[in-house]
Amino acid sequence: MNSTHQFFLSVFVLLAFFCPKQAIGQNRSPQTIEELSNAIQKVLEETGTPAVGLALVDGDSAIWVDGLGKANLEKNINATESTMFRIGSTTKMFVSLAILKLQEERRVSLKDKVSDLVPEIEFDNPWEKTTPVLIEHLLEHTTGWDDLHITEYALNDAKLSLKEGIDFHPHSRTSRWMPGTRMAYCNAGPAVAAYIVEKITGRKFEDYIQEQFFNPMGMETMTFFPSEQYKKLGATLYNNKVPQKYWNIAVRPSGSINASPIDMARMLKFFINRGRVDSLRLISEASLRRMETPTSSTGAKGGLEYGYGLSNYSTPHKSFVYRSHNGGVMGGLTDFSYLPSHQVGYVIMINSGDGSALYRIKDLIRNYQTENFAYSKINKGQVEITSDNNMTGYYVPINPRLQISHFVERILNVKYVEHKNNFIFSKNLLGGHMETYIALNNDQFVSSETGKISLVKVIDPLAGEVLHADTQVLLRISSMVAIGQLVLGAVWILYLICSLCFGTIWFILYWRGKISNRKNITLLIYPFLASLLFLMIVILQFVAINNPIELLGNVGFVSVSIMLLSICFALASLWSIIILIKERKIKINRNIYWHLAILSSLHLMVTCYLLWHGQIGIQTWN
Repeated sequence: MNSTHQFFLSVFVLLAFFCPKQAIGQNRSPQTIEELSNAIQKVLEETGTPAVGLALVDGDSAIWVDGLGKANLEKNINATESTMFRIGSTTKMFVSLAILKLQEERRVSLKDKVSDLVPEIEFDNPWEKTTPVLIEHLLEHTTGWDDLHITEYALNDAKLSLKEGIDFHPHSRTSRWMPGTRMAYCNAGPAVAAYIVEKITGRKFEDYIQEQFFNPMGMETMTFFPSEQYKKLGATLYNNKVPQKYWNIAVRPSGSINASPIDMARMLKFFINRGRVDSLRLISEASLRRMETPTSSTGAKGGLEYGYGLSNYSTPHKSFVYRSHNGGVMGGLTDFSYLPSHQVGYVIMINSGDGSALYRIKDLIRNYQTENFAYSKINKGQVEITSDNNMTGYYVPINPRLQISHFVERILNVKYVEHKNNFIFSKNLLGGHMETYIALNNDQFVSSETGKISLVKVIDPLAGEVLHADTQVLLRISSMVAIGQLVLGAVWILYLICSLCFGTIWFILYWRGKISNRKNITLLIYPFLASLLFLMIVILQFVAINNPIELLGNVGFVSVSIMLLSICFALASLWSIIILIKERKIKINRNIYWHLAILSSLHLMVTCYLLWHGQIGIQTWN
């Protein structure tokens, strides 16, 4: 599934991955398959990635289908074109294909209400009477639902039916905003759509896909299950070089397919040939265009041309816009992409969780495929934005994929948007790539890179005026909030580190009899304890890095400890303030007293913030 790595770890730790681009010679793109193969093998060596499965397609021809590296390190098994990898969320494309096929047969419509079709599926939409959840919302991730909770990811039961997997934990399926307004990636939506396919056809979803798509496409090994072929040909997955157990995803249609490069080449040709397999048409070109077109969100209705359609992303490379879907499971990443305008495509599957390796291989392949294509940049015209429409300011995302991590994202993902004449510049406040847009009119802005409408200003029914940029929904906030929260956070971390350093020294001195005043130690102990408890929570996040789903999604030492430590942190923060007030007249160096007072106040502020966002006493398994 796509990015299952965003669990409670993001609450306390910001991990930044620096992904250097691979160069050939003096920044020259690979010119031949041999050069491309050598460059990819170098990436595998430099990143420690065991293996990659590859397929490159041009029109009707698979120009390169191969496996490089080791499918299994312990047994020294080489990867080949027949090695099977887990493609994760790329699986979702078949859910949308199934719904579109049934729509062509007039057995269902993307505009059908989910509650009418499957009233037995539990979900909560406070706006259901006026703004119901539709099938297209399930597939475009515009239901407003939270993504699967970690306990759902941790459910590793191969015997579950699709309905049992959906019913296991319905609490995540609550619309946080009106359906059809904001996009937020959610693995539950496609699973419910797949259940609708089951109910309409009377067939298990996997059987229906096998009959209607896998067999006609000539897929010889592609499967939703750990089949006998997979047991023989499957690549071992590695996360930080640790072999991973097979993950039986509770909602299989959202991310469980296993496939070889040979099969993925056939899938690429299906999309490049616009729904045809040789002379057999499986789905209409109009349905594929709908699949590739964002439609249901407020941004899409406002003219956004760039974003997420029906299980189908738009991703830029230079001036080109690939259609794609990526995927990830613990120890495996996939990128499936094709360029309809030029009839080329590729798939990359690695048996590693190293995103930088996938990025570098993707960049190499895209450079190779587009090297001789004329740039497709389109100048859609420029207008000067009226002065009363100035959008300069700070913006925060308001469509979190995981509600559990929103309290971190709303601080670290603040964007600064600058309006200069007919240009809009957008950049994360903490740095990163600058996005440049050109005004088409006062509400629509085209990417300077692709010429597509990639930023629109619209009215959100709950938040008011917002910006839709790709899949992000941005709300303007004051500069005081944007900068103030970063400054407070930085000062708190600084004081926390200092308290751990100096507190340790003071306790050593007290133990050795160098400090005799017990009152001084009483003032110190609770702020120091709060800092220490928070540090222990951070350490537990690192402990869970290699296996966050199992360690945080189930009741165990790590998950229970996080719950208890967060409560203790809150109590220590509160009690340190009480003690400081109670002992405010104690004889102590006033610089030390005010240092402790500031630290304790910051701890209490953080406690209140975490409590407001449900992080104190959090049960990650529930």
